[in-house]
Amino acid sequence: MTGAITARITPRLVRWARERARATHETIAKRLKVEPHQVASWEHGEARPTFRQAHELARCLSVPFGYLYLSSPPIQKTPLADLRTVGNRTVKTLSPEFRDTLNDVIMKQQWYREYLQEEGRSRLEFIGKSSVEDDVKQVAAEIQTALGLDDNLRRETSGWEDFLSALVRHCESSGILVFRNGVVGNNVHRPLSVREFRGFALSDELAPVIFVNTQDSKTAQIFTLVHEAVHLWVGKSGISNADLRTRTSAPMNATERFCNRLAAEILIPETGFFENWNNSGAIEQNVQQISRVYRVSSSVALRRAYELNVLGYAEYLRWLKREEARWRRVLAKKPEGGNFLATLLSRNSSTLTRVLVEGTLEGRVLSRDAARLLGVKVTLLNKIGEKLAGAA
Repeated sequence: MTGAITARITPRLVRWARERARATHETIAKRLKVEPHQVASWEHGEARPTFRQAHELARCLSVPFGYLYLSSPPIQKTPLADLRTVGNRTVKTLSPEFRDTLNDVIMKQQWYREYLQEEGRSRLEFIGKSSVEDDVKQVAAEIQTALGLDDNLRRETSGWEDFLSALVRHCESSGILVFRNGVVGNNVHRPLSVREFRGFALSDELAPVIFVNTQDSKTAQIFTLVHEAVHLWVGKSGISNADLRTRTSAPMNATERFCNRLAAEILIPETGFFENWNNSGAIEQNVQQISRVYRVSSSVALRRAYELNVLGYAEYLRWLKREEARWRRVLAKKPEGGNFLATLLSRNSSTLTRVLVEGTLEGRVLSRDAARLLGVKVTLLNKIGEKLAGAA
């Protein structure tokens, strides 16, 4: 492009940003409407993009424009424990999508924490109340009571999705901000990977947070939600990705092992499991019965059967593969719907959304701050307020 001013960006930073985004030369070239060899030449220092191309390149790779001028890649540390494993191997890499999601949630948590401090709120007593050395059934009973997770709640809910929504409301009522999202912010072009993580917890005595990756099935989200709630009870922040294929004897972080065992006991109490499992009946019918009674996925029901030594590992794995294949077929036929208010409340926590929107209407929160945190335009805040008032 003759006469255009070029950007003196650092070639190695272009390559770092591209590899960080897991993008190819071809993908970037298509977005910037250039040839792939031009992108490669920017990485090798053989040519420079124009300022417009450099700005678009940074946007395409989801990095601040200034990063492309650094002499070396920035050191990116994650402010919470990475507890994810695949088999027996600890996962080391974190995608830009995860990092941007985490930073967004932390920003919202910090704002809400300051808001609660100004309100003079007291610390939440259940944060860090338990430890991984405690009795699983005793702690499970405490959490079930605190979250109102009992047979009445299961009977009152019509299905898994209704049960999940009710459980989220109970978590929020107890003081936990629950964020459920399957993309970065509101950007549907940046989906989150279930293979990378299913959820994370940010333990805090005033503003604890649970994040659930909604790219997962609704019933799998129920297990993730409860698993992350246990993280808060033991006061341990962390990124999780429970692998149902793992043997119970496999090496695992002590916190994750405890959270998995506790989440299973909370969702399917051992006593109740054996009351509903008929040893003389077919496995499929038993799994359906457990799933129906306890509002969990068939995969979680199978896992519980394996953990309680009702199924051997080989048999469990065979049935698990069948159920996973069936779920993929079901999910393929049921695309997510689009309700603006429901999506906003889910992605940003219903508690936080209401505090922000109602705060702007009362003059206690700046409109630009509320809009920035919710990822919407300022002009939409009044409409959101009207919808919230109508839904109350």
